[in-house]
Amino acid sequence: MKNASYWIHRLGLKKHPEGGYYAENYRATETIPPEALPERFRGVRAFSTAIYYLLEGDDFSSFHRILSDELWHFYGGSSLVIHCLNPDTSYSAIRLGNDPERNEFLQAVIPAGTWFAAEAADVSSYTLAGCTVAPGFDFNDFILGTREELIPLFPGNAELIRKLTRG
Repeated sequence: MKNASYWIHRLGLKKHPEGGYYAENYRATETIPPEALPERFRGVRAFSTAIYYLLEGDDFSSFHRILSDELWHFYGGSSLVIHCLNPDTSYSAIRLGNDPERNEFLQAVIPAGTWFAAEAADVSSYTLAGCTVAPGFDFNDFILGTREELIPLFPGNAELIRKLTRG
């Protein structure tokens, strides 16, 4: 069985600002001009982008949001719990994995504007996933959440926010 180090090396993954490791493996060559995009976007965007994403052990993807929908794909390792703080202030969780008997999904969509974080269900393992974004991802569309910002918006989830943010 391959471990996290194997995938990090094999896929050329590098540290992601939200936690974990990633490598962009697709960026559409065609682009969308700013005037054809919703007002929340500034500048040209690729039609779509995709990355490999890996979380190892007790590392986590810190609460963040982006301006596009993000489709997650499960590839291997432990299942992944994606925690969502929704625009209506409700909480939901999605389990990404390959066991439908445990309510796991091979793919899951995080709607644009949703605050979300993720952690491996088994901290003695790792999770290898993929993320596809359309319109394509741009770091200008990435907002990393802070405790000071999120706890007042989602006071019922303060403990989870403290656990899955880095500041």
